[in-house]
This record gives sequence, C-alpha cells and structure tokens, in this order.
Amino acid sequence: MTREIRTDPFLDTVVHIVADRQTRPNLPESGCPFCVGGLEAPRPYDVLAFANRWPALGVDCCEVVLYTPDHDASFASLGRDGIAKVIRLWQERTRALMELPDGEYVLIFENRGAEIGATISHPHGQIYAFDHVPKRQAQQLNAGWVPEPNPGNRLVLEEAQWRVWTDYASVYPVTLRIAPVSRISSITDLTASSVSELAEVLSSTFAGLEKLFSVTPPYMMWINQSPRRAADWPDAWLNFEVVSPWRSNGVQRYIAAAEVSTGEYFNPVDPADVASRLRSLIA
Repeated sequence: MTREIRTDPFLDTVVHIVADRQTRPNLPESGCPFCVGGLEAPRPYDVLAFANRWPALGVDCCEVVLYTPDHDASFASLGRDGIAKVIRLWQERTRALMELPDGEYVLIFENRGAEIGATISHPHGQIYAFDHVPKRQAQQLNAGWVPEPNPGNRLVLEEAQWRVWTDYASVYPVTLRIAPVSRISSITDLTASSVSELAEVLSSTFAGLEKLFSVTPPYMMWINQSPRRAADWPDAWLNFEVVSPWRSNGVQRYIAAAEVSTGEYFNPVDPADVASRLRSLIA
C-alpha cells in the first residue's frame, strides 16, 4: 500500500500516507529543471504552471507555479508587475482546479529555502486541489475569521485596500498576515485594480523581509480562501500567511518536544518588535 488517508482516532490528526513519493529525487541530477530549456520549461516563459511529477494528492491535483525564468530572482525582486503576473496565474489555475472533481479547496503556497525543505532554489510555488476543506482552513472558516481592525503596534503596512500585520499569537518568529480591508472571498474575485494593489503590497512586504534579514530568509507562504462550496461559508475572507523560522539572520528557531507534544508554543520573538522593524524598513 503506497497511498492512504488516515486519521488519528484520538487527536483527529489527518495524515496522508504517500509512500510512493519516498523515491522522488531530492535535487536535480543536472541543471535546473525550471530554467528555460530545462526539463519542465523547454520554451521561454514569463510565468508558468504545470503538473507536479510527484503529486502529494491525486493525479492533476498538484501543480508547480514558476514565478520567473530568472533563476536567481526572489519573490521580492519580481516587483509589482512581476508579482501581478503571478497573481493572475494563481487566479487562472484556481479556477481550473476548482473544476476538477477533487477541487473542493484550492491551496496556493510556497516553500522557500533549504531550511524549509525546498530542494530547488528557482523561484516557484505550488497549488494543491483538495477534495475536502483541510482541517486548519475549516477551523478558520468556522470561526468566522476577519482581519484585525486595529492591530496597534503590530501593524506593518496599510495601503489602498490591503492591511499587513503580525499575528497576535505567532508560533513562528515572523508571522505576517495580509488581507483586504473589505471582504473578498477568493483570489479569483480580485479585480484588475485589486490585483495591482495586492502586487504592490506583496512587493513592499517581501522587500521588507529581505531588508530585515539582509538576505532572502527561508519562509512559507500560503493563501486561505473560500472553498468551492462558497455558500457553506458566506463570510470567507481571503488572506495570506507568511511565516519564517528565523529569529535573527541565519539563526533558526526550532520547534521542540515541549511544543510538539503539547500544542503550546514558546516564541522568543515579540510580534510587535517584528512589526516595528518592518515598518521602519518599508517606510
């Protein structure tokens, strides 16, 4: 047996057993498969999405998204126009994946850096189509999540119709939340002007992160949005989460046994301090 979804009978933790992925390569044998002329990008492109050769979910349910043909770029270096192209591709692929039988919930995400487990440094993210609403997203939806109206000293940036702040109860040293001030349910609902505004905010935010650490730090980014059955969650509110395990430049904060075993966390970094430093760097 290579694939099965199991649920812990006591903790209700969902685990996807995907033993067939154990044989996938950790690093390309030669060259970068995401550069133009490489295995996954034989022809020139601006942005590109394609099926993951090693899908964690079903066939056609996992895609890779290439942000740029520039191998040495970062999300921040794409600038507003480059990020806008990525957002429009996210929209296109979200619509397409929601048409699949298993497209109940579309998760857009990125793992950046070896510390996070990313094996290819070329700027890219992924998109998964789940046949259900994952537990964490369901909890957020059922709780009626809305942006903090007044994050106070944890506010990083407010521009146009978007707000960026550090989470009140951050598990990671850096935990940023990005959301529209007025409710938008899904990435697919963004208008052309909203895409441009969001691209500007993401550009400023990620540039600030790079200044904060003097390099591109390892991070995870994901987008929470409305499921396909939007009527079941009419108050769903689009939002981004960006987290980094670095507590200072090159210094990783490891989640340890007392935290994993209890589900209670000990963050050595004050979210307000992160917000203060980012504000000064973005201004």
